[in-house]
Amino acid sequence: MKIITQYKGLRKENYILCFGRLVTGMGSMIWPMFTMILSQKMGMNGTQVAWAIAAVGFLLLPANLAGGKIADHFNKKMNIVYLDMISVVCYIICAVIPLSVVSLVLMSAAAICQNMEAPSYNALTADITVTEDRERAYSLQYLGVNLGFVMSPTIAGFLFQDYLWLAFLISGIAIGCSSVLIYALVKDITPVIEEGEQTVYQADRKGESLWRILKENRIVLLYILAISGYYASYQMYNYLMPLELAKLHGESGAVIFGSVTSVNCVVVVVFTPLITRIFPTVSEPVKIVFGQTFLLAGFAVFMAYAGYIPVYYIAMVILTWGEIFGTLAESPYITKRLPASHRGRINGLMAVIRTGVTSVYQLLIGFIYEAGKSVAAWTVVLAAGGVIVLVGIWLAVKDRKAYRNLYIT
Repeated sequence: MKIITQYKGLRKENYILCFGRLVTGMGSMIWPMFTMILSQKMGMNGTQVAWAIAAVGFLLLPANLAGGKIADHFNKKMNIVYLDMISVVCYIICAVIPLSVVSLVLMSAAAICQNMEAPSYNALTADITVTEDRERAYSLQYLGVNLGFVMSPTIAGFLFQDYLWLAFLISGIAIGCSSVLIYALVKDITPVIEEGEQTVYQADRKGESLWRILKENRIVLLYILAISGYYASYQMYNYLMPLELAKLHGESGAVIFGSVTSVNCVVVVVFTPLITRIFPTVSEPVKIVFGQTFLLAGFAVFMAYAGYIPVYYIAMVILTWGEIFGTLAESPYITKRLPASHRGRINGLMAVIRTGVTSVYQLLIGFIYEAGKSVAAWTVVLAAGGVIVLVGIWLAVKDRKAYRNLYIT
């Protein structure tokens, strides 16, 4: 029971945001299938898919900076609602027109809006949650989106071949329902006021530039490097794995990938409360190390037994443990160490760097894979992931010295 009751006592708005993300997750059918839409529906090869994903990634760079800026200067709740509504329109149009380059543009626009709202989501959650409760709050939202996400990839896998338009329509309706819930029910977004040794780093410094803040907190740049490397590794699950499944299993690859993604969501739902409960005192940098290590183990299992369908699910369980640790580390790290007045902008900057690193990394892996060297591509993924583990260990050592107050027990 403690695994469930650990989420009690949060501010009401946290539960509404969680439920909103749950509803959105129920309709998140498009982006997990993006690689297969490009390769199987639009006839692109591996390199072209990499370029298309990279192009979207580079478009996200200014969008993420803008998202961080508006998060710090405008109403965070309304930012989420407005950007969601643009996504709704894009997906509904995709549902009623033939799949084409226009569809690709609209899918990209929807993805950009969803990314632009992320800094507002993260900053709003931090604003309404005291420091000691933030990991639980972010854990709850992560749990919510994955509860909604449990069945949607599998359904998308079955719709993919003949009813892709319906997947677009369901995604648009679900995001629209989430927006209505947040608009109607999230009332109090007044930031909490805290005092104490562990919250000294969060004091508002309005009027100061983000660059000055980062100059005084250079360890945060090392953290951004570590988390960007982690995400670049993780995105191989959405890029290299579906390409490999399509190569090995043909048209059945979409259904297999959809079911594997659903297993990912089930594992998140089962293990997120457990990991949140068991590891509350483990620092965020150490959780990044754990996360990257499990990612590498999951990819290694997939690579070693490619072609054996049951093993995919074992690999996904291991990989998802890594995803959980990485997610629980990401947002709490920043909100505890930088001024509350700059949360949106630092989230936007992080998204820019993360997207840039991931896009370049995908292009590199895409070139290697397209050259017919599947094993070489996976070997590079594992080797690069090992480097990120070392960066994470270095971060864990440096962080303890730079932010001593956070390690007071």
